[in-house]
Amino acid sequence: MRRLILFLVVGATAGCRAQQPVPAVQGDPALEVRPIALPGANGPLSLDYLACDRASGRLWIPAAGTGSVDVLETATGALKRIEGFATQEREIHGATRRMGPSSATLGAGFVYAGNRADSSVCAIDVATLQRGACVTLASSPDGLQYVAATKEVWATTPRAKSITVLDASDPAKLVAKAEVPLDGEPEGYAVDEAKGLFFTNLEDKDRTLVIDVKTRKVLSDWPAGCGAEGPRGIALERARGWAFVACTDAVEVLDLAHAGTRLSRLDTGAGVDNIDYLESRRLLYVAAGKAARLTVAQVGDDGSLRPVVSVPTSAGARTVVVDASGASYLVDPAQGRVLRVASPP
Repeated sequence: MRRLILFLVVGATAGCRAQQPVPAVQGDPALEVRPIALPGANGPLSLDYLACDRASGRLWIPAAGTGSVDVLETATGALKRIEGFATQEREIHGATRRMGPSSATLGAGFVYAGNRADSSVCAIDVATLQRGACVTLASSPDGLQYVAATKEVWATTPRAKSITVLDASDPAKLVAKAEVPLDGEPEGYAVDEAKGLFFTNLEDKDRTLVIDVKTRKVLSDWPAGCGAEGPRGIALERARGWAFVACTDAVEVLDLAHAGTRLSRLDTGAGVDNIDYLESRRLLYVAAGKAARLTVAQVGDDGSLRPVVSVPTSAGARTVVVDASGASYLVDPAQGRVLRVASPP
């Protein structure tokens, strides 16, 4: 998630007006890809994680250098903007980029937004859409995950090789609580609330970790099998005890009950980052930014992955979330927008 690429693009327009559709998969017009412009975007944005509230039908979009978190009502397409977040220009790999909100997680009546510009995590009231109190971390947050069992927010902090734990017992005001030191740089996140387990990868060590949310101890440390580039995102099939681990050009299914044994692997094209899973339909969504393609795969009873559709997207569209209907949303940092892909039949 930390490797952000600068592109030359046509500026995005304000509001939530649909632009000309990106070509969809040939022969299936139902899978049209429709761009959603973000307010204040006039060029590339360092977009990263999205958060989809499937119950309320809201998509939360940390809109990076615009200094806002945008909220999309997925049923109507209405877009609301929450402003006032810090931004900062930084030089990365010879290019100047404006950093800002880059991650979000759904809590109890609040959404929490992480910001790379000032290393903060801020609370947002979901009823009023008002930004509340913020807490500053010692290291810049990457991914965020709310843990309901302990009323905490876990923030991966790869530069510090740790996870920062924030107390959310008062949901309107986060407080720094603890730090979980790791042997490498955490990348990706998922939580199994019923079992009290937190999952992440170590990108630089090609490992997948399972951590007890109460003791904060690493219970399992398995090879991810992704090679030198390391693993990225992670998602869970909780009922069967499987973990989906994203490599940069593929996704793997690991059996949690058998020491992370690989059940299957599916090549998806290069440039994969964060992934998502719709357990109700047993569909796994994988966005490949370099290949400019979204792959949706059916998960079999044996853990096998069967591609259902492959949809052309845009270069750099490498993270994806899915709503309750099966429609998916991808960041398109090159053009400062989000792409909506219709639900597979």
